[in-house]
Amino acid sequence: MALMITDECINCDVCEPECPNGAISQGEEIYVIDPNLCTECVGHYETSQCVDVCPVDCIPLNPDFSESRDELMEKYRRITGENAA
Repeated sequence: MALMITDECINCDVCEPECPNGAISQGEEIYVIDPNLCTECVGHYETSQCVDVCPVDCIPLNPDFSESRDELMEKYRRITGENAA
């Protein structure tokens, strides 16, 4: 699944630079996550970096984008251009 940022976001700016895929950007009112770029950091890290740094715990899984770990890895490969090993 991709992640999402809820309206509890306080715009603290710590999540955006942590995203290795550039999936996080400033929205109209709060930060948003592009589900087409979010891999939950699969391929980069063991844990989702934005979730790890969020001080208000406002980054849950997005139920509208259900993906397995294998699908997230495939998305990572598409985004980074890394060939399957």
